[in-house]
Amino acid sequence: MKQLEVQIMGQSYLLGCPEGGESRLLEAVERVDTAMCKIRDNGKIKARDRIAVLASLNLAFDLAQRDQQTLTPASTSPPSTGLGDDATPAQHALLTALVQRLDVALGEDGQLI
Repeated sequence: MKQLEVQIMGQSYLLGCPEGGESRLLEAVERVDTAMCKIRDNGKIKARDRIAVLASLNLAFDLAQRDQQTLTPASTSPPSTGLGDDATPAQHALLTALVQRLDVALGEDGQLI
């Protein structure tokens, strides 16, 4: 097991990585960093943990969307960005429900968004 030091949103992390997996790990770090910085730069959310949760949800949603499109190649709808204008009403409803569940789980220290 190899260790790599990476930066995500300006903070250093030391991550374990299997031999030969360095490039995939660095690609994942870049995706997470980009997603988190985009949310932070939007200016509405300041708490790092909330930014991380939203970025994780967006990335997981994108992955699920890609998986669904792979399973149903007849779909002609463009890939979703998670919270973008190209999301369907059903996708927006799903994300709203997820955010509400997270707000309940996080307790009374504020709303997620």
